[in-house]
Amino acid sequence: MASNIIVEQQFSHKFTVTVVRAENVTKGALGDLLDTPDPYVELFIPTAPDSRKRTKHIDNDINPKWNETFHFILDPNQHNVLKLTLMDANYVMDETLGTASFDITKLRMGQTKNETFLIGKVPVIAIAGSGGGFRAMVGFSGVMKALFESGVLDCATYVAGLSGSTWYMSTLYSHPDFPNKGPKDINMELMNRVSSNPLRLLLPQHITNYIQALWTKKAAGQPVTFTDIFGMLIAETLIPARMDTKLSDIQEKIKQAQSPLPLFTCLHVKPDVSELMFADWVEFSPYEIGMAKYGTFMTPDLFGSKFFMGTVVKKYQENPLHFLMGVWGSAFSILFNRVLGIKGTSGGSTMEEELEQIKPQHIVGDYNLDNDDELRKGGTESQEAEDEYHRTAQASWVQRMLTSLFSDSALFNTREGRAGKVHNFMLGLNLNIDIPFSPITGLTSHSCPPEEEVDAVTDPDEFDRIYEPLDVKSKKIHIVDSGLTYNLPYPLILRPQRGVDLIISFDFSARPSDSSPPFKELLLAEKWARMNKLPFPKIDPKVFDREGLKECYVFKPKKGEKNCPTIIHFVLVNINFRQFKAPGIPRETEKEKEFADFDIFDDTETPFSTFNFQYSNQAYTRLHDLMEFNTLNNLEVIKEAIKDCIVARKENPSCHSFPFSLSEIPKKKSLKKDK
Repeated sequence: MASNIIVEQQFSHKFTVTVVRAENVTKGALGDLLDTPDPYVELFIPTAPDSRKRTKHIDNDINPKWNETFHFILDPNQHNVLKLTLMDANYVMDETLGTASFDITKLRMGQTKNETFLIGKVPVIAIAGSGGGFRAMVGFSGVMKALFESGVLDCATYVAGLSGSTWYMSTLYSHPDFPNKGPKDINMELMNRVSSNPLRLLLPQHITNYIQALWTKKAAGQPVTFTDIFGMLIAETLIPARMDTKLSDIQEKIKQAQSPLPLFTCLHVKPDVSELMFADWVEFSPYEIGMAKYGTFMTPDLFGSKFFMGTVVKKYQENPLHFLMGVWGSAFSILFNRVLGIKGTSGGSTMEEELEQIKPQHIVGDYNLDNDDELRKGGTESQEAEDEYHRTAQASWVQRMLTSLFSDSALFNTREGRAGKVHNFMLGLNLNIDIPFSPITGLTSHSCPPEEEVDAVTDPDEFDRIYEPLDVKSKKIHIVDSGLTYNLPYPLILRPQRGVDLIISFDFSARPSDSSPPFKELLLAEKWARMNKLPFPKIDPKVFDREGLKECYVFKPKKGEKNCPTIIHFVLVNINFRQFKAPGIPRETEKEKEFADFDIFDDTETPFSTFNFQYSNQAYTRLHDLMEFNTLNNLEVIKEAIKDCIVARKENPSCHSFPFSLSEIPKKKSLKKDK
């Protein structure tokens, strides 16, 4: 019996690696004192046959030279990654000093490339963006373009945002082409999006879908507030094609470390206590949502579900990203009359009253619903009367629908009712009375200055009730914009477990004038950190008197202060940008000079107001280009700070590491007191 055997030819690639040398190999200050390293390098390609190879070890040499070449056979249909491990040879057990990896698919056939790897002792860098509405969003878009194109973003582990900055982060990270496509192209899309006012979406032809979505959510047993609508307005403006995107979808953009981990935030607040006195910071990432203060976290798909004693009793579908965008920026739904530009409205006005006052100047471009060309031409009294009729009908329709939807909730008529609301995921838990921001905070408190040094903020009521626990008996909790307490997302990146060495923060907060001192929010962050016994460099407000207004300021920890990050603090100012169109390149033409000659907070036309939600192309480009310039103009400041952090890591490689057992965590008293 004959049989045919078919052999299919398969191509393979030959991959050659030469390990040349290493510099400044260290085991840390103490390790080097006891024993000089005997380094060697292991190479590992999991998808290759004969996948592991290693160099010889070189005795007592912190700058070894190997010049050894190795060959691997690769299957081009596989995703091939080279993993390198720097080892120290010992008599008993070899020690791992650090690892790195290289994606081989980045190479072309026949290409030779020299690659340098930073192994071990790499600083943890966090980028932070403040709140400030569309001003913060647009400014942060310029910052992220500069960081992306300069390579600094590749060095960052975290990007943390608050309020307006979270809107840009949501736009960037949800974009289907990011990070393969950088902020440059995405920012051009954003510029076109913000040229029209999102309030036009409150008109009946748009809001029908919102009402239906809210009815569905409410019918399922979930709380609904105006924040739900506000989130839809923002998302329909910024990411209209991605309204079904979920926070967990962003995992695809970061799971291979293609881009920094994005961190978003809001506050849990109590209805009867000012946010300035009490607030729990809630942290959002594509992997988990929760409160570091209590150590309670869940996957994003569980946020908003019903819990009891830590167990899900009714699970809902994961909230869309636009709901979270509304929550993260909910200050604007709470202060909606300011968004509308209604002056003289009392603080107690209802949402319906504010919606009734929507006028064409608030919704530029949508003056009538019937697409009647005659109504658009203008010029007659009858037309003006008909326009007014249409506007009255529109506002009344919106009022009737929303009143019906929220008829069983008197809270809708109050600012409290406009805040975001979810089921209390900590319902029924037994909490501690005195809870630190992190369960290991007590282990690091020795590095914090005494509390009497916290004299940055004059108001003694700031954070007065910061140590109070959440109400575990309440079935629902209010979640609001973090900017209502202070306008920088520092709690997200000050968690000791994150071990951040360098924080590069960008503050777009409003100031009384362009020349005003820019440290109000940073000083509040410092006070909050001190009260939570978290290391934070001393913020000296007198630096403004000594050095004047600058694009950025550097605050370093005191010598010997452990686990304390360096802060580079950028502020929103137009100084060198007026004379230079790029770092070192002066403006020459009158047109170039006129473009850059503008104020931020002193402009009487207020194009950059916190409550402005429509940016002309010129206003967008000015603010975007200003912050891109300010970032690039201080690139050497950033690089020097990174170098300093690398040196500090080498001198003390054990810094920011917290090996501890549960028994070391300070035990607190139960929530229930003895009577």
